[in-house]
Amino acid sequence: MVFFHRHKFIALVIFAFLFRLAFGLCADFQDVDATQIYLLGLKFYTTHAWPYFGPDTVWGEIQIPGALQALLVGLPFFALPVAEAPYILLGLISFASLCLLAWYCCKRLPGLPRWFVWIWLLTSPWTLNLSTNIYNPSYLLAGSIVCFIGALEIYPWTSLNLIDRRLANAMLGFGLLWTMQLHLSWVLLVPYVAIALYFEARSGVRVLLKAIASFVIGAAIPAALLVPTFLKYGWNAGGSGSAVGFDRSNLPAIFGIFKRSLALMIFDVTNYIGRHTADRIAFFKQQPWQIPLVAFLTIVAVAQAVTLIVFWFRRDSEQMGWRAIKYLVVGNVCLVYLSFLFSIKPPQSNHLYITFPLLMVYSFYCWERVLNLQRWRRLAGIFLVCGIIFHAGLAFYNLPRVSIYPVRTRVQSAIDQKDYRVLGERRPNTLY
Repeated sequence: MVFFHRHKFIALVIFAFLFRLAFGLCADFQDVDATQIYLLGLKFYTTHAWPYFGPDTVWGEIQIPGALQALLVGLPFFALPVAEAPYILLGLISFASLCLLAWYCCKRLPGLPRWFVWIWLLTSPWTLNLSTNIYNPSYLLAGSIVCFIGALEIYPWTSLNLIDRRLANAMLGFGLLWTMQLHLSWVLLVPYVAIALYFEARSGVRVLLKAIASFVIGAAIPAALLVPTFLKYGWNAGGSGSAVGFDRSNLPAIFGIFKRSLALMIFDVTNYIGRHTADRIAFFKQQPWQIPLVAFLTIVAVAQAVTLIVFWFRRDSEQMGWRAIKYLVVGNVCLVYLSFLFSIKPPQSNHLYITFPLLMVYSFYCWERVLNLQRWRRLAGIFLVCGIIFHAGLAFYNLPRVSIYPVRTRVQSAIDQKDYRVLGERRPNTLY
């Protein structure tokens, strides 16, 4: 029986990986930001020039230092020179990191059905739409999951001693230096790392020194990809410092940040069937069978949001770490708000994606309470199946319209001719 269940689980995991990979290949490649990230790696592959810089923001005025992003997209071409190669590596990275988060959540909340944790994490709208496409926030997930698990295992009010302390500190270093080269939202991880090191320092100088040594070891590999840039261009390479400045227009942003944080934890479909009403109408005209499905998923999403808010005020929980997790989530919203008071850009959902692991841990605490009843488990199963069917339909809708395949011939020609310009040019003013 154990043998059967183990092989059944392996089969489901393989199916989940292939489903996520197929969905990513149908995602919006023709968005200008996605194309630019793809061009970063393609340029590295075709020119072999060292990529001192990664993603650019504000249309090339700011470019994030470090070679990580270009290598993540470009290195797969050396092993498999086909247009789909970067998607495969991204799929493996995001899938492995989500499996780590699923394992951790199951250990934290043993009363929660494992099938729900694994399926929900691997097929939720944000992990499908924003971690399977060639887009720099998609690569954030791995670093943020590693960093948050390390932090939660160091904080005295959340630690379950599931991993060795040295490994937890190494995870902090790896996660921070990984995200630093992918998106400016990496600064949101700094306070979590600082708090972890503070608690290590409270245990004595010797413990702190060991923690710092582990942190440095974990940070070493991603940091090595930053060093050449700083040596060549200095500490203000790419002009990231110009992204910092008090912006009074972000003062009312607290409500938007709260709403976007909530959206990361529920089945938020509105962002993916079209940004405008006309786009959504076009989607439903082509796939009218999705109307009742989307209606059902929207009702569930509203119920999810209400549950997440109401349960925050409950104090009668015997769940280990509940009080600390719920206050960390509130602190996270405040942290994001304070950060955007000193940002030249308004907050967007992809800016908050780096905090996804913490938000999902909180949501699983809530779902453990709900799913202790059999009838809610049945509804959860129906909900997950409907979500998978919806995303399969969305993939078929996107495939001929915005995926890589309408332009795949040009992409493959750029790879074969070793000339990234066949696909397109990098933005003007970019340093790489």
